[in-house]
Amino acid sequence: MTTVGEALVQLLESYDVDTVFGIPGVHTIELYRGLAGSKIRHITPRHEQGAGFMADGYARATGKPGVAFVITGPGITNTITAMGQARADSIPMLVISGVNQRDSLGKGMGFLHELPNQRAMLQTVAMFSHRIEQPDELPIVLARAFALFASRRPGPVHIEIPLDIMALPLENASRLLSDAPIPQASTETMVELTRLCLNAQRPVLLIGGGAKAAADGLVELSEKLDAPVVATTNARGIMHDHPLLIPASPSLKAVRELIADSDLVIAIGTEMGPTDYDMYGDGGFPELTRFVRIDIDASQLDRWPAFLPIEASAKETVEKLAGALPERRNAQSGEDRARKARESAWADIDTRTQGQVRFLNTLRDTLPNSLIVGDSTQTIYSGNMYYDHDRVGGWFNAATGFGALGFGPPAAIGAALGKPDTTTICIVGDGGFQFVLGELGAAIDEQVPVIFIVWNNQGYQEIERAMVEVNINPVGVRPSAPDYIKIAEAYGLPSKRLSNINELPSALLAAKESEKPYLIEIDEKLVG
Repeated sequence: MTTVGEALVQLLESYDVDTVFGIPGVHTIELYRGLAGSKIRHITPRHEQGAGFMADGYARATGKPGVAFVITGPGITNTITAMGQARADSIPMLVISGVNQRDSLGKGMGFLHELPNQRAMLQTVAMFSHRIEQPDELPIVLARAFALFASRRPGPVHIEIPLDIMALPLENASRLLSDAPIPQASTETMVELTRLCLNAQRPVLLIGGGAKAAADGLVELSEKLDAPVVATTNARGIMHDHPLLIPASPSLKAVRELIADSDLVIAIGTEMGPTDYDMYGDGGFPELTRFVRIDIDASQLDRWPAFLPIEASAKETVEKLAGALPERRNAQSGEDRARKARESAWADIDTRTQGQVRFLNTLRDTLPNSLIVGDSTQTIYSGNMYYDHDRVGGWFNAATGFGALGFGPPAAIGAALGKPDTTTICIVGDGGFQFVLGELGAAIDEQVPVIFIVWNNQGYQEIERAMVEVNINPVGVRPSAPDYIKIAEAYGLPSKRLSNINELPSALLAAKESEKPYLIEIDEKLVG
């Protein structure tokens, strides 16, 4: 007999799932019945929030959905934070949880891990939440989840399986084919978009995380349009070092001036969110008249209306548009506009931020083509303001959208598991690291060669500065930090505390050569 739990594992294998993150509990053990004999690797974090963040990092690195198994009650509430981050950044995540037996739900009888209405709570953050009421629903709801991941704006999906369903028989469960269509721009829309491009003299492209799949086509499109390309945080790595690229935040004055001076702005795969476009909260982003948006999610298009909204795949639309345009027409004026914007944007940021960007450049140039996974910390804020990474999808962090502290280390572990042949660097502050210190144990268990860089500024220095700037006496911003070198020693990690920033390249190379988890601590005063 094949149980629902065993069928779940078989079905996940059929969807090319090779890794699951979770902490077994009495409310999920039936889901584990088929794991030992499967090809799926199970990773045990130290906290369910870590399971969610690992699934997130795995998904960003591989492009495949990250999967987590968590118990009902505290397991799922611990995971909600990670689901919120995934929703904000459009990351495909499948969270499968237990729930108490069906005849007890909603009655408040005091069962272990009981919640008043678990599904109702999850529906506020998941793209959808579904309870399996009968065994034969499982293949159908999994097909729905993976169809969403492939054809619409992705995000977290939740499936809960009651205890009295998990062990029931489910024979011959097989993957169902989905015919969910991917939105496409109509012929008429493409003709109009091409006409706008042909008539534009000063076009600009704004690209977000949804444009990663269109990276190759964006090179051709931007060159044919002779259009500067402004990359938001989640688009960094696209068109690295290209003369048309502006790897700087559209919250900076110089970038906004470039956009305001344009006669056509095309936004591709970006939600136009304030963490990219209004980082300082000054409401100074310019009004746009000739504004085109290309996004796979109709609800996103409604939130920031455009002159021409296009609900469609970024990759397909960019490739079609590029193919319809003639070669470059504007005698490299776009490159001049992009260069001036880059230079002015660099001048817009202060010397402390510039120093931290140079620090990031050292990481990139010493260990090229790496994944750099960030927590909410100073250097990451600086990089989101101005930094050009050398790998598509290789720069991501929690300092946009939901902004969860503690994201970086577990997400880096998930990313490294998904891309074992790629160097993975995690940048985390001394404050944020304390949210998830235990996940060093997971890195050791799996021997994941993540390079953990602890940016130590003895507390929450960015918040302290923000308080001082508005004449608030700083309170609660100096939490004590452990000795991170001793913490590394306790976990069996090789480590190094830099005494001079010039030691950074050799420390990075030593960390990479160790082929093990490695911790480097840097006092922020060394960078300035």
